[in-house]
Amino acid sequence: MAACLLITLPLEFVFNARVYRRPKRLVLALCPVLLVFFVWDLYAIARGHWDFASQYVTGWRVGSVPVEELAFFVTIPLCAILSFEAIRNITSRRSGRADG
Repeated sequence: MAACLLITLPLEFVFNARVYRRPKRLVLALCPVLLVFFVWDLYAIARGHWDFASQYVTGWRVGSVPVEELAFFVTIPLCAILSFEAIRNITSRRSGRADG
């Protein structure tokens, strides 16, 4: 996850993705993903469909979901949003549009 963040962080500045500069919009985009997958994990863990090996997590949990899983639910969509916004800015520049 750290590599994903390190690779996509420059997109904010090099390609003017403006993701971190609009925190309210970012939170509104991340909250549905976090909520849906958190509930999904709670259900799957409660039903015994899956669990997390203790040697790979810190032991800190929100309900029965490890904090690492919640971090994943924020990190990966964040990287996707950064990539999407950077690509959108690049393609709009090439086509002459000023999307913003």
